[in-house]
Amino acid sequence: MTKDVDWNTVWITGASTGIGYELARLLDDKVTHLAVSSRSKDKLDIQVNQSRNTTAYPLDVTNAEAVATGIKSIEENAGAIDLAVLNAGTWALIDAKDINLESMRSGVEVNYMGVVNALNVLIPSMIERGSGHIAIVASVAGYRGLPRSIAYGPTKAALINLAETLRLELEPHGITVSVINPGFVDTPMTKDNPFPMPGMISAKEAAEAIYDGLKREKFEIAFPRAFVFAMKLLKRMPTFLYFWVINKVVMRS
Repeated sequence: MTKDVDWNTVWITGASTGIGYELARLLDDKVTHLAVSSRSKDKLDIQVNQSRNTTAYPLDVTNAEAVATGIKSIEENAGAIDLAVLNAGTWALIDAKDINLESMRSGVEVNYMGVVNALNVLIPSMIERGSGHIAIVASVAGYRGLPRSIAYGPTKAALINLAETLRLELEPHGITVSVINPGFVDTPMTKDNPFPMPGMISAKEAAEAIYDGLKREKFEIAFPRAFVFAMKLLKRMPTFLYFWVINKVVMRS
């Protein structure tokens, strides 16, 4: 085991594919107990068979009772969760004219309430012992409103706001909070996007950036650097200028 972090027990949701999967692979020999969760038991079982310190806890993050039971099982089997990476998410590309309640509700239930369901159990436990690290995976898509992102971007904006609030309120209790804001990452969620994805990086590169940021207890972990710089520039633009740029560059591409 190459142990250069103080985490004994780490829990990752959305761990069967993409960023969560690669982060789990990276952490497997760096922590004593790695708990991985997703809805896909079959994929988790394969993952566990290829690992050293990983245990599967299949669950649906939209089911608050299942999440609470899963966290209880992890803590009973592996001890208190030192780091929770709340990564489960869903993505749907929707135009406002084609608004779809099912997709909108799914985005809120998976991306936002899936995190809240975990926080509902994690926060009291971490406050009680005065330690812990919570990492919430949001997105640079949460910086400002983007075309065709009505079922995704608002949920990620909410997560960024949530992480900022938690950072302020939980730091006095000895709890570290991080928000992870990826740009475009080559995962099953992005493979069918019908538009150019500048600055695309691999899920493995994303996992390495996350690991580096979590080790240093950074609040915001955002990547890739050049794309994040461009998105932060758009975030700081006056609203009228932002709309002009998006209309000129994105809407007409």
